[in-house]
Amino acid sequence: MSKETNTQLSRREREIMDVIYRSGRASAAEVLEQLSDPPGYSAVRALLRVLEEKGHLRHEEDGPRYVFLPTVPRERARQSALRQLLHTFFDGSTEQAVAALLDLSSTRLSDEELERLSRLIADARKEGR
Repeated sequence: MSKETNTQLSRREREIMDVIYRSGRASAAEVLEQLSDPPGYSAVRALLRVLEEKGHLRHEEDGPRYVFLPTVPRERARQSALRQLLHTFFDGSTEQAVAALLDLSSTRLSDEELERLSRLIADARKEGR
């Protein structure tokens, strides 16, 4: 899609996007069923329209109802959100963000997870990132 997506999402918009990414596609009623502390049906429809206007969703007609689908693959959306998070909270520092994530971890990382992280760091060094 040629329209640039607006990455600024409210908490409820992020929750709706999560529902749609998990399902692959969903109607307003299906989204409503999966929201925690859901607003009314009209509010969900309005939020879906906002997400469509922002370029995050598109819809298809399925009989009398609209079914909403993401316009951006989840991985690309994650990268965009992470870039925004890094910029907003960590002054663009990946190192500060990783340190914060490790501090927040409620469980100890397994040896396999630590090894994978070590390999990712080694690969980044080789690539000069």
